[in-house]
Amino acid sequence: MKKLAAEFIGTFWLVLGGCGSAVLACNFPGAGIGFAGVALAFGLTVVTMAYAIGHISGAHLNPAVSVGLWIGGRFDGKDLIPYIIAQVLGGIAAAGILYVIATGNGSAIGGFATNGYGDLSPGKYSMNAALVCEVVMTFIFLIVILGATDDRAPKGFAGLAIGLTLTLIHLISIPVTNTSVNPARSTSQALFVGGEALSQLWLFWVAPIIGAILAGIVYKAVFAAKSEKA
Repeated sequence: MKKLAAEFIGTFWLVLGGCGSAVLACNFPGAGIGFAGVALAFGLTVVTMAYAIGHISGAHLNPAVSVGLWIGGRFDGKDLIPYIIAQVLGGIAAAGILYVIATGNGSAIGGFATNGYGDLSPGKYSMNAALVCEVVMTFIFLIVILGATDDRAPKGFAGLAIGLTLTLIHLISIPVTNTSVNPARSTSQALFVGGEALSQLWLFWVAPIIGAILAGIVYKAVFAAKSEKA
């Protein structure tokens, strides 16, 4: 239960901090933080939670990360579904808090930092572009996670490496999909927007999980220590 509580709180913070910065601060008149600020906010949520709860639950904060670590032999499969449930619930709770805040001045929620392709893409990118982007970005994210948390890696820097990677991923892909690489983050926002956002949600489960599975397979086959490959 400690691990699940940690994943709930960690994912709550990722969605509130990352999506909150996008909804409340990205385009604030005269002082908006823009895409770069949103990208940094997502990275900071991961860095802070990596050091706050990493020693408790591993600070996955993301169903795709849990899947990738399981495929890579770093995570017990019996914990996979409970972790994913805790992550999704944490994201939904954060989206609920963000909804209350965002509508506190009488405004509509608008896009609410949802992920999407076509008309829902910030740059109007196609479904195929979104699919490729999310698979590749999640693949690289998991390669970094698996490498940075490897027993042979320098100690104490994994949180920074992972957080900075997520920042870079957002800098690249916000214009394409608003950046998911995280099904829990996508689900939490889409539930409040509904409509087309919900109809496109499948891609933001399928693509990140495919990317994570590929990364787990590649890392274990190519980079893992001999004991992990056995």
